[in-house]
Amino acid sequence: MKRVLITNDDGIDAPGIDALTKLAERHFGEVWVVAPKDQASQIGHRVTTDTPIEIEKRGERRFAVNGSPADCTRIGFHLLGDKPDWVWSGINHGGNLGRHDYYISGTLAAAREAAFFGVPSLGASHYMKKGLDLDWQTAASRVEQAFQKIRNEKTSHGIFWNINLPHLEAGETEPEVVFCDPEREPLDVCFDFDEEGQKLIYRGSYHERARGKGSDVDICFGGNIAISRLEI
Repeated sequence: MKRVLITNDDGIDAPGIDALTKLAERHFGEVWVVAPKDQASQIGHRVTTDTPIEIEKRGERRFAVNGSPADCTRIGFHLLGDKPDWVWSGINHGGNLGRHDYYISGTLAAAREAAFFGVPSLGASHYMKKGLDLDWQTAASRVEQAFQKIRNEKTSHGIFWNINLPHLEAGETEPEVVFCDPEREPLDVCFDFDEEGQKLIYRGSYHERARGKGSDVDICFGGNIAISRLEI
């Protein structure tokens, strides 16, 4: 029986993980969900080794963890008693594009942790445009499109996949799955002082980031599903 471990960084109550879980149930005989109890985005590959980690059972093979996404992958392996056949992380509310996001993202950290152990894994994220609603069922169907492209790919130890979904308006052309490299240029990091001049406020604009031709940012911003093959 094929088994999959589902996790994320938006937290176990996020709609994206529910959409991903329902999709996984169509492809795997046994689905485990081990995800952060609370929001744990943009914390990179942080792990907990010096304090006890609280675990709350939320149902059969479903656990909320007071820890990071990478913790959840580690704890998932422990709860399963062995390595699963796949680890899926997401669906993240917001893109994880380019080399910059690769290191910052909690979503990708959970997938990377699996790759350390030689377990096939993917991180799935949904780029967001202001003013557009997000349809999680559609998002899941697009993750499925991508998964069908990579599920039988032979990969070596330390390889994992980064999937980014475009945010399309109703009636736009259905996206294609495109294999591409991560954008090399980092997201601009800008800060402004607050009104009192005492604190700095981050002002970076994700939508205006560099998008080299053919990069994952270019593919996703252009309306297609971007898949990058990442290596530790």
